[in-house]
Amino acid sequence: MTSPHPSVIRICLVIRSCALVFFMAGVVFMADAGTAAQAQVQVIFQESAPKDRFEIRNSGGCALGAMTFTLDLAGSSGGLIFDTSAEGPGVEVYQPFELLEGAGRVLQLPVVRDGGRSIELAMSGLAPREIVSFTIDVDDTLTSNPQGQTRVAGSEIMGARAAIVLESDNAVLPPVTARFESDAMAELPVSNCVS
Repeated sequence: MTSPHPSVIRICLVIRSCALVFFMAGVVFMADAGTAAQAQVQVIFQESAPKDRFEIRNSGGCALGAMTFTLDLAGSSGGLIFDTSAEGPGVEVYQPFELLEGAGRVLQLPVVRDGGRSIELAMSGLAPREIVSFTIDVDDTLTSNPQGQTRVAGSEIMGARAAIVLESDNAVLPPVTARFESDAMAELPVSNCVS
């Protein structure tokens, strides 16, 4: 039995290598196409004095359209409330809602009730890596907190909820919700991208 000509063997090896390269490129492209249509919205709480900070960040690779964002402290392990005036149930220092970043995205500033637990923001959208952030005073309602009621540990926001309701062609889509974890962050996977 005679072996094939060496050049024929080389051509077969090259063709097989090329086929493997094209196959792998296709797999990578399909993986990229699958992830390109995803957005990941992170909501981050940062304890600070005298103002606490919330950050809404699109950490994904695509833009999101018009939406309503809701932050609900009910269910938080620290029984958290917003302390926006001197008269209400909050303790010591109070701070009203103040928008820091993303003013062009927020359609109307919310009215946050002193002692309330929720904030709702109507937003025109959120581009990749874009941030909307605001400050407000958050107090806990625990009487046994060694840090006092004016300082909120990350674990005390655990159980609070963040939600996004997106609009698509004037239709309201089902909400995407997530609970805050002990790292003071809630992550919302969103697939309804506009680009």
